[in-house]
Amino acid sequence: MECVAAIDQGTQSTRVFIFDKNAQPIASHQEQFKQIYPKAGWCEHDPMIIWGSVQRCISAALAAAEAAAGCAIKVVGLGITNQRETTVLWSRSSGQPLHNAIVWLDNRTSEICHTWEASLPGGKDHFRPVTGLPVSTYFSAYKFQWMREHVPEVAAAVESGDAMFGTVDSWLIYCLTGGADGGVHVTDVTNASRTNLMELSSLAWHGPTLQLFGAPAAIMPRIASNAEVYGTVAAGPLAGVPISGCLGDQMAALLGQRAAPGEAKNTYGTGCFMLLNTGPHITLSSHGLLTTLAHQLGPSASPSYALEGSVAVAGLGISWLRDNLRLIDSADDSEPIAASVPDSGGVYFVPAFGGLLAPHWQEDARGVLLGMTAFTTRGHVVRALLEAICFQSRDVLEAMLLDTAMHRASSMVRGLSAALDDEQQQQQQQDEAAASVSNGSRGPVVAAAAAATAAAVGAAAAVAAAADWAPQGPEAPAGAAANGNVSSPQKQTQQQQQQHHAGAGFSAALNVLRVDGGASHNDLLMQLQSDILQVPVQRPLFQETTALGAALAAGLTVGFYDEAFVTTPPPADKAARTFEPAVGREEADKRYAHWKKALSRCLDLADLAL
Repeated sequence: MECVAAIDQGTQSTRVFIFDKNAQPIASHQEQFKQIYPKAGWCEHDPMIIWGSVQRCISAALAAAEAAAGCAIKVVGLGITNQRETTVLWSRSSGQPLHNAIVWLDNRTSEICHTWEASLPGGKDHFRPVTGLPVSTYFSAYKFQWMREHVPEVAAAVESGDAMFGTVDSWLIYCLTGGADGGVHVTDVTNASRTNLMELSSLAWHGPTLQLFGAPAAIMPRIASNAEVYGTVAAGPLAGVPISGCLGDQMAALLGQRAAPGEAKNTYGTGCFMLLNTGPHITLSSHGLLTTLAHQLGPSASPSYALEGSVAVAGLGISWLRDNLRLIDSADDSEPIAASVPDSGGVYFVPAFGGLLAPHWQEDARGVLLGMTAFTTRGHVVRALLEAICFQSRDVLEAMLLDTAMHRASSMVRGLSAALDDEQQQQQQQDEAAASVSNGSRGPVVAAAAAATAAAVGAAAAVAAAADWAPQGPEAPAGAAANGNVSSPQKQTQQQQQQHHAGAGFSAALNVLRVDGGASHNDLLMQLQSDILQVPVQRPLFQETTALGAALAAGLTVGFYDEAFVTTPPPADKAARTFEPAVGREEADKRYAHWKKALSRCLDLADLAL
């Protein structure tokens, strides 16, 4: 029986899934691994432990699949999806890690980021026009800089050329293809887009930014698409199988949901990650979101981009209630305990354990629990945490709607300005023709058309002005200052052409939010999310869409799945459940206003821990 396999290497566990020809899971195996916390706010993983967990999960999943199928399993392609931004450096000569991997949620690089913000001409948004990302502890470049400055083995290896840089996908592909004995050093466009070192428009490492961070090009992996053969597995039960698909976890989930341009998904895992597929349009955010790759399904395929809002604490907050406060015995307890009270009793929880990510980007924020009285119970606190996950998602969604609306307004201005230019050119031609016959004046229809066009341009400009939008980078009109490093004029022109039709590609309205991830199993959480967003929330039957996305990419490469199957959404009636808003807009807005008030209380608290 032919199948595809998918490795889903996450923040807290590793899983391997086996999928059949219909992209249905046959079997899977999961293994949790140790989290390393050297200091408050720091989080590391041992790359060798991750690699060991992958090997064990592959063997166990294959055995389970053969038992379930009752026949031998032939894996024709292997896909990989992984926790993004987590940074690994290893030795080219020995194949061994030079330091533990620094995890995406680690905030040890706060001072490095503050120094960059203060010294760069564009401040926090200096790199955004090129990489799509703000200065933040979140991204790999800053983790690399910390290791280069604080780990002598890393500094020496970088200097000598022995170092190899990568995110978790690079590390796993390297190990799977032989390690020090011929292992392939490669990454994919989605993971590369999270390093702050890749230029979005060219899908290549950006030389000036590499130089700023002291990262020699020789230590960087080759950037590949999400659907191609990167190498073959060197040993073990999958020996000889092509590694044929690779995406960062949130982009894999977006593909697994088959989200078309204009559609969004929200993954509730350790953190919470909302992505809006913007198709071929690079949409630079003015409201704290990230511009990133959605996918590139083949070396010659056109890339699709996305807007993303990343929230650090979702399932992590539920784990914190269990492990630190011991208010619940298991993650599953969070739903009945939160449902034991009709509301949060005026309690608001901002779980900014290591700062706030999108759309606020406040590294100095810390968690606060507000509004408690003598009547507050654990039910109120647990419910407040679930509501906090939903409120943070609304923060992100509102930023998305603002960014997409303004991008459309910008496109209107460009399109209507072009129409006005065409109109003026046509009128000039008509005037010249008329002048050769008589000295008659311009006709009333032409004049009215020109006036209407000018009025439309003014209206579109008013929309942009009312939204307090100032174009930046490649969006900026001639004469506007663009922050940060910019690509060559030719590349910039190409990027502008990519963005030109942005308004036609997607809508600022969201008709449904697709959800997945472990915490999405919580029915109360999903109902609260629908209430607070005032949008239907749709949860699929198979919720492990991250692994599914990796499997779809891998299967596409080897011809196991065709393109229509990979990109066409499944019928809506197969959704396990759709949650509709159960409260009105007024009530939702009132709760959200209270959340914003609580949010304002969590800022500038990091020094309290000193």
